[in-house]
Amino acid sequence: MIPKVLTIAGSDPSGGAGVQADLKTFSALGAYGMSVITALTAQSTQGVSGVYVIPAAFVTAQCDALFADVTVDAVKIGMLGDEERIRCVAAVVRTQKPPLVVLDPVMVAKGGHRLLSESAIDAMLHELLPLADVVTPNLPEAAALLQTSLARTEEEMCEQGRAILARGARAVLMKGGHLDAAESPDWLVTEQQAVRFAGPRIVTKHTHGTGCSLSAALAALRPQCPDWIETITQAKAWLVGALADADRLKVGHGIGPVHHFHQWW
Repeated sequence: MIPKVLTIAGSDPSGGAGVQADLKTFSALGAYGMSVITALTAQSTQGVSGVYVIPAAFVTAQCDALFADVTVDAVKIGMLGDEERIRCVAAVVRTQKPPLVVLDPVMVAKGGHRLLSESAIDAMLHELLPLADVVTPNLPEAAALLQTSLARTEEEMCEQGRAILARGARAVLMKGGHLDAAESPDWLVTEQQAVRFAGPRIVTKHTHGTGCSLSAALAALRPQCPDWIETITQAKAWLVGALADADRLKVGHGIGPVHHFHQWW
């Protein structure tokens, strides 16, 4: 059976990140994608120039319409924007109880534009984090969640992963793309273990949507895989290919998107 996966996130009109990237990822990895839009952005490969948040009641209405009709196998949560939308999405998750929740704590766009207000971080920690099966912070996001300095080593990555785990998440995938190293390692931290996933550092400036796409890949693949180890292994292999072929797309004049359909085109 094809898994039916829902993304609850913001819209990126350039198609490289957000809901658009999530839907491409779901399709590329054999899942049927659905979306609930939490915010509209004015952005391109050169950055974000504006954000318009969708009223929380309408975010809830979108979710209610889907869950009343479709069996949702996994939910990926991305950009929410503020405390009100965080609380409304948390209420949906508590009510609907989807079997799998992947939380990508989106806070800052690739170009540096702030996408999550400071006041919303507390709501993220207390409302959504305990509902997540896996949280996927990059190093700046982990530092913001914990109100601490940026991890500089893999040991510090794991320490911060354990600290986020202690806040209520069932698992944390710490993404090491911001490390100054030849590799781009990720660490899965659970109560039982910490597992390293090595990955080559692909030389390309076209990395727009990398974080969105990885978390979406986890949501698409986990219903098809026996455990998180295999899920992350497959997701990282797919993303490496998407980054390696990103230069072929030639989209825009800034930081272009990864190539979601590198396996097919």
